[in-house]
Amino acid sequence: MKVVLISTYELGRQPFGLASPAAWLRRRGAEVTCIDVSRQSLSKAAVEAADLVAFYVPMHTATRLAVSLLPSIRNLNARAHICFYGLYAPVNEAYLRKVGVETVLGGEFEEGLASLAARMAAGGDGRTQPEPVISLARQQFQVPERAGLPPLEKYARVMMPDGKSRVAGYTEASRGCKHLCRHCPIVPVYQGAFRVVGQEVVLEDIRRQVSAGAEHITFGDPDFFNGTGHAIPTVKALHREFPKLTYDVTIKIEHLLRHREILPMLRDTGCLFVTSAVESVDDAVLEKLEKHHTRADFLAAVEIFRDLGMALQPTFVPFTPWTTLESYCELLDVLRENDLVENVAPIQLAIRLLIPAGSRLLELAEIRGLVGPFDEAALVFPWKHPDPRVDQLCGEVQEIVHAGEKNRRSRAQIFERIQTAAYAEAGANGAERATRLARPILAARAAVPYLNEPWYC
Repeated sequence: MKVVLISTYELGRQPFGLASPAAWLRRRGAEVTCIDVSRQSLSKAAVEAADLVAFYVPMHTATRLAVSLLPSIRNLNARAHICFYGLYAPVNEAYLRKVGVETVLGGEFEEGLASLAARMAAGGDGRTQPEPVISLARQQFQVPERAGLPPLEKYARVMMPDGKSRVAGYTEASRGCKHLCRHCPIVPVYQGAFRVVGQEVVLEDIRRQVSAGAEHITFGDPDFFNGTGHAIPTVKALHREFPKLTYDVTIKIEHLLRHREILPMLRDTGCLFVTSAVESVDDAVLEKLEKHHTRADFLAAVEIFRDLGMALQPTFVPFTPWTTLESYCELLDVLRENDLVENVAPIQLAIRLLIPAGSRLLELAEIRGLVGPFDEAALVFPWKHPDPRVDQLCGEVQEIVHAGEKNRRSRAQIFERIQTAAYAEAGANGAERATRLARPILAARAAVPYLNEPWYC
């Protein structure tokens, strides 16, 4: 049984979503080839010989790229069974089956992939799918096998305050999330459930990555504090074994405040920074998104991290149907006034709300009245802002960010251009702009550690 697992995009990380099922499939006798087309060419020979080609689709961008590859795969091998697996597979099931995908697996997908491969090896009918489209089974995870993937040096690195960089590895200690934020793509699949990867599996995966050169580990858990009883012993054990290894995690503002007594332990065990999906500084928008934090909560977390000497890296969805020109300017003012410009990747100031299939945003009557029919090519429900100037500003900001990254401008330089454009679009007069821009951007670019691959969705 020959299987090709393909990843198209995963934030510049070596994909756990290939390495984990590869271990399951190889243990069951399959010959597995892993291909990350974000870092290596598609192996025509492997695809031509494959019985099963499975695309890992953890993100919106990854899914669109995977769909665009389907004609090439079919041209190389018309007989191969096509599978899409990962977070974005089940919510797009109807469209994926329309374009020729035969098996769709979401949630805890490893067991489903193993079952599919076993059925095919036994000569079973691949045209019907007995495996559940969404599985929340409590799997016994295998240690991921990363053979055949590009070396870690080919992936994102952590840039340090001293100007040096560190090779970054990636693992997952849990999947899913306890929370039901309206805009989150995890919710339609996991519905408030989360599943842990056994501690020894996590540690062994990290050991192997350290042996391969990793000096830093990104934990890809949607929220590292969903299960503190699992997360905390894991990083303590990791630090005992690798005291010089650093790491980063993602944690909700709500959890940072609830578990603030744990945060010094994160710092002391090598946590370089924490990413948190703040999304907005407008309390009305936060309520619509059901984030369960406020602007005041976010700023309280900023102060906690400052006192601890840790970096907090907020992420945002600044362009929503509820954004106004003034509220966007206010977001920029909050970042500037709280010396957070260097903590925010410029792309975070350009992101427009996506409304994918299955989104809880569609529970809101105002959203249902705003969106157009589902756009299968874009995999979203399209929407236009009631104020065309907001959409125009969004386009301007995206252009500023892309040009800034292309020309290697600093975060401060890009921010200044964004703020100038926003004030101009909002109609701020010269005196008002001068007042709002009076506070200097204090930190140098290297003062905050960061991964050098920008975050997209």
